[in-house]
Amino acid sequence: MENLIESLREQLKEKGYKLTTQRRIILDVILENQGKHLSPEEIYEKVRGKFPEIGLATVYRTLQLFEELNIIYKLNFNDGCSRYELNTNSGDHQHHHLICLSCGKVIEVQLDLLETLEEEIEKSGEFKIVDHNLKFFGYCKDCKK
Repeated sequence: MENLIESLREQLKEKGYKLTTQRRIILDVILENQGKHLSPEEIYEKVRGKFPEIGLATVYRTLQLFEELNIIYKLNFNDGCSRYELNTNSGDHQHHHLICLSCGKVIEVQLDLLETLEEEIEKSGEFKIVDHNLKFFGYCKDCKK
């Protein structure tokens, strides 16, 4: 984790920013909730528990900055709300998500079965793929009955 913090500090410094207390607390909340795909409002509520003076606009601006620096990913699960997760694999593909249409549960899938398809597409020379994002919608084991 300290390597991540130091890396973030360097990235911010290169862009003319500092790792402020607010940014550090927002990052801590994201780290503490890995795999939970929190919305900005959920992040704000958790950050306020540690730093009551923070404003929602600060959280939004910080999330935008972290996204620009590729520290986090902004996710859209078609529920009308942006969600965020830590970018743990810079340069690698994002993992995939299973989204329950009933309860809204999000399950991460680490398998990347699209590598062969990407290779075939790139062989044509018409397109260079740098990433992909795949979402499956259905019903989790608790909802499918």
